[in-house]
Amino acid sequence: MEHEAFDLAGLRAALAAEGPVVRVVIAALQGSSPRGVGAAMLVWPGGQAGTIGGGALEFQAVTRARAMLTAGEDLRLERVPLGLALGQCCGGAVTLLSERYLPGVALAEDVIARPVTPDAPMPMALKRMLAAARGQGVLPEPQLVQGWMVEPVARPQRQIWVWGAGHVGRALVQVLAPLPGLAMTWVDTAPDRFPSDVPGGVTVLPAADPAALVRYAPVTAEHLVLTYSHALDLELCHRILGHGFAALGVIGSATKAARFRARLHDLGHLPQNVARIACPIGEKSLGKHPHAIALGVAVAVLRQAGQGRDHRREKAV
Repeated sequence: MEHEAFDLAGLRAALAAEGPVVRVVIAALQGSSPRGVGAAMLVWPGGQAGTIGGGALEFQAVTRARAMLTAGEDLRLERVPLGLALGQCCGGAVTLLSERYLPGVALAEDVIARPVTPDAPMPMALKRMLAAARGQGVLPEPQLVQGWMVEPVARPQRQIWVWGAGHVGRALVQVLAPLPGLAMTWVDTAPDRFPSDVPGGVTVLPAADPAALVRYAPVTAEHLVLTYSHALDLELCHRILGHGFAALGVIGSATKAARFRARLHDLGHLPQNVARIACPIGEKSLGKHPHAIALGVAVAVLRQAGQGRDHRREKAV
């Protein structure tokens, strides 16, 4: 089961918007569980973000978190047997750590380690983990260590640039934004092209000439081009091909793809580079509804991540 990291940016955004929040994280588990160690959610009086697996476990955890906010309680550590206590079929047991955070809290930017049992001294094993993290960049997995909870701070591993804030662009950002490890930049021609409720962690860049922003994108960025204009889509592809990129997908039809490839060849781009463009993006069998297109594109983005992990494992062997 893949571990998650501490979403420090998400916590800061929630504190700024909602005031005090309780962060509930799966600190340890035995047997099967809906989510792994490090899965977390933020809870405030009027809402929540994230999930620890849903169902009775999450409902109970949210209720207790809100009670902590009302009482001003700072920390709670509890082991919950999923089968016996909650009647869930998982059959395992999870240890939940609930912590109240206040606006302005100062936290480390690389690894967050704190005692969760009274007067627990920092164990030598944790000292070695922190030394390896800060001296060698080797981040620990989230875990309980002799009365201390340690979690690496989430670092975006992929830069996703979404060009276009129309119906498909909005649906796509909604689908991708909650996923861990992504830093998203969203570009369109004017501020009023974007919705008022942009998801946290998404950088909005309105620009009268969106193509002029291509030069600011990392050459490792992955681009999803779905503007209202075929001419703008083509100009973006032209500039992205000349700039460098990790992946490039364009919304459209097979006819549009053929025309774009021909035009890009005429503009001097090498056939092997043009062939790297994925067009049309999405999954045709899912239909043309904006959210159906967004789901198909999101699956492709996730598959790209899986291929990257497989490639890194092969290089490590």
